[in-house]
Amino acid sequence: MCTGVRFSDDAGNMYFGRNLDWSTGYGQKVVVTPRGYKYKSAFLGTMSNSPALIGMGIVAENTPLYFDCANEHGLAVAGLNFPGYAAYEPTAVDGKTNVAAYEFPLWVALNFTSVDEVEKALKNVAIVSKPINAQYPVSQLHWIIGDAKRSIVVEYTKAGMEIFENDVDILTNQPGYGWHKENLRNYMNLDSTMPKEVDWGKAKMTAFGSGSLIRGLPGGFYSTDRFIRVAYFNTHYPVQSDEASNVSRLFHTLTGVAMIDGGAAMADGAFEKTVYTGGYSAKTKTYYYNTYENPAIKSVSLKDVDVDSAELIVL
Repeated sequence: MCTGVRFSDDAGNMYFGRNLDWSTGYGQKVVVTPRGYKYKSAFLGTMSNSPALIGMGIVAENTPLYFDCANEHGLAVAGLNFPGYAAYEPTAVDGKTNVAAYEFPLWVALNFTSVDEVEKALKNVAIVSKPINAQYPVSQLHWIIGDAKRSIVVEYTKAGMEIFENDVDILTNQPGYGWHKENLRNYMNLDSTMPKEVDWGKAKMTAFGSGSLIRGLPGGFYSTDRFIRVAYFNTHYPVQSDEASNVSRLFHTLTGVAMIDGGAAMADGAFEKTVYTGGYSAKTKTYYYNTYENPAIKSVSLKDVDVDSAELIVL
């Protein structure tokens, strides 16, 4: 399971991040796709002269398989688990822009600079159930895509391409975004303010302290619980100004929905945990991350690597 989030600072700079939750890691590393890299798409030929990208992923067949990434223009994308709902095309569709599921984040970040551009292009896109090789089967995912102004959720289901305006700027896992958004209405009573004294007849009552009006906020690891919790945290967190405060906001928000070893077992009995938390600052073009084993936040900036190289950079 996973959680994603997007927000902007008081100057309009985007911060975008995610938790990757699973029982084990994948050998993931920070991967930079430089401007000179030429990518051979499954269906679209060779792509070149693209912006530099940075994110977390693995490399197979000289292709970055990004769990999440962002480009130097400030467009970011993350894939989150969506089993039982994702339904890709079995083969390429005539007349469509065909994108293999494994390359979708890379395709988005290589070709566009804004959510508006992506949304327009997606109207003619078919996502195809094609693995990159026999070692890596096709993952069932949906995606959050964000920039400085807004985010969308992209789901490819039996109904085809579905695009949702994401006005709470977050995403978790199944069921679909539409269900989650409707479910938010069950929690309209949540409020961060301190309640005033109330009278029940002759009795006068005051709150024990802060937080009394968020009683009922779900606290579990279930995807429906995390959606409500991270939506509340993200929409109520005070807007910040400087880089350190915004990075702190990103990690504290995602820590609020992180999974702890021993808390939730999967069908095979293995426990899920937040393998890593990663996030991108469009302000400084920096990718920040930490891991379950080492919560200290590390960073890699596009300014610190050769973004004009022709070879993938794995850090």
